[in-house]
Amino acid sequence: MSDLLNVVILGSGCAGNTAAIYTARANLQPLLIEGQEPGGQLSITTDVENFPGFPEGIQGPQLIENMKQQAQRFGASYSDGRILHADLSKRPFTLEVDNGDKIQTRTLIVATGASARWLGLPNEQKLIGHGVSSCATCDGFFFRNRKVMVIGGGDSAMEEANFLSRFGSEVAVVHRSENFRASRIMLDRARANPKVQFITNTIVEDIYDVGKGEVTGVKLRNVKTHESYDREVHGFFVAIGHIPNTRPFAGQLDLDTDGYIISHGGARTNIGGVFHAGDVQDRSYRQAITAAGAGCMAAIEAERFLEAEGH
Repeated sequence: MSDLLNVVILGSGCAGNTAAIYTARANLQPLLIEGQEPGGQLSITTDVENFPGFPEGIQGPQLIENMKQQAQRFGASYSDGRILHADLSKRPFTLEVDNGDKIQTRTLIVATGASARWLGLPNEQKLIGHGVSSCATCDGFFFRNRKVMVIGGGDSAMEEANFLSRFGSEVAVVHRSENFRASRIMLDRARANPKVQFITNTIVEDIYDVGKGEVTGVKLRNVKTHESYDREVHGFFVAIGHIPNTRPFAGQLDLDTDGYIISHGGARTNIGGVFHAGDVQDRSYRQAITAAGAGCMAAIEAERFLEAEGH
């Protein structure tokens, strides 16, 4: 068992690293446990052009590394591994890490993020950041006057398609059924968009890069006729939802039906001393800058919580 810590932060994306910077500058000597996806979504993002302060843009992994170095300069400690179990029934909280560590902490900031759902196609993972994306707001700009495709049938897919129509020469929405989960207003808005076309009863079988290292096309199959055919595409956006990384906290933290943490005001959860930050609670914005802001909020609330207890 390690010494009792003031703050443990779970997750090493923008939210977790920002929380580490703020709690370290408050002399709370935080420990950040990096999680199963060190760096979070930005670790698989190439160009980040919408984070303030970088007029020429910055590579996603470099932005995360800069944040980490900044937090370490103020005294934050980092540890690899992911949480297997969290006992939040009493304070100090006890955390079990997959590297064998057992940690006790007075406060906990959960910034474990949400992982995009992927299709599991043969070339999908290697082309993430090279034409394959799960965030139109992040990457749509890179496909100006190019052909893009959105996979999905819910509100997120319709929203992505409408957004991408600002940039792409054409936007194809591919859905395995004729029935959509999207709300009527979102579906009608996409259907009324002259740049958006719908390809229904169809699945994607593979993504091509033809040796170029970036998406050049896809192989589609109609599930009714079983006909397979190729289609030229430069941007491939998967919009089939996200999975919040909250499994270790089920039955302890208040979670909604999809597993996102339910906020109890500010960055607070239903358990005193446990705070949330970033995509683990935010299903609407999912941006680096909003995650960073949420990390700041959680850090300040944790500092105030400890100060009220005399620590």
